[in-house]
Amino acid sequence: MDGSSAYQNRKRSDIGKSAVALLYSGNFRTLDTLMMFIDPHAHMISRTTEDYQAMAASGVVAVIEPAFWLGQPRTHVGSYIDYLSSILGFERFRAGQFGMRHYCTIGLNSKEANNEELAEAVMEILPRFALKEGVVAIGEIGYDEQTELEDRYFRQQLELAKELELPVMVHTPHRDKKRGTSRSMDVCIEHGIDPSMVVIDHNNEETVKEVLDRGFWAAFSIYPSTKMGNERMVDILSDYGANRIIVDSACDWGISEPLGVAKTASLALKRGIPEENVRLACYQNALDAYSQSGQMKESDWLDPAPIDQRTVYEGNSILRGGREPLVQESAPSRSTDNLIIE
Repeated sequence: MDGSSAYQNRKRSDIGKSAVALLYSGNFRTLDTLMMFIDPHAHMISRTTEDYQAMAASGVVAVIEPAFWLGQPRTHVGSYIDYLSSILGFERFRAGQFGMRHYCTIGLNSKEANNEELAEAVMEILPRFALKEGVVAIGEIGYDEQTELEDRYFRQQLELAKELELPVMVHTPHRDKKRGTSRSMDVCIEHGIDPSMVVIDHNNEETVKEVLDRGFWAAFSIYPSTKMGNERMVDILSDYGANRIIVDSACDWGISEPLGVAKTASLALKRGIPEENVRLACYQNALDAYSQSGQMKESDWLDPAPIDQRTVYEGNSILRGGREPLVQESAPSRSTDNLIIE
């Protein structure tokens, strides 16, 4: 088995152990041998510390966390306020403790849009969260069952995005996806949103051509069994190239893969996809799409602050049991030229 095959078949726990060893040996980033990735759709509030370590070790330098539902429906707007505060606050801090930059999108998700009382209350508080530092889009918003209420609040949030001049992350439905994807784009155009400001997420072979033909960003979630596997993703890169294509993991509280972006990049390189196309799909296109917010720039991770795990957030630390903190005297240099995972 060659090195690329070995990387593909390593268990996530093994990668996590490697990341722990790197982190606590004081040599956390050896970027001379890492390609840099952005995971522009990752629900990190539901992920473990090991996942952060594994993602950082694999080359992920930045994540975007979209506001979403929690598996169990919220019943009060206060739950939403605390959740949004967490992905804007502690989760950003937690990512930084492993050398990763964390951004988020703010929105009312399509599932909970069907609870009209809750949705009305959430729409009242969204603008003050959408204006906070680190918010790179309104999202993820769109359709689930394509109901009247989902349509109403999708449209209202598109207007909010226009008012705040923010990009939009669109969740496409898992059922009746082709119709829902086309409808989502129709509504964006109807509201005067430039397609270059809209990322249509959770695409598949059925939707990709129309999304690209209409000028939208086409994002793909490498999510086991339900959305898109990385072998299928490599086929799409082979067929369509990488222009306006974005790879993400959409990892959440379900059976999902936080290394989806890195594993897809590794497989793509092994299958002969040009390195530049891998860089576009797994890094640059996400940066280009979401930097339109004015909240995300490459220098955030190319010139980062040193990691200091002695710091706390609201009195809370990521360390437990007397673990020795990592304290860097200076942050390691990073370059966009580091393309290969060894």
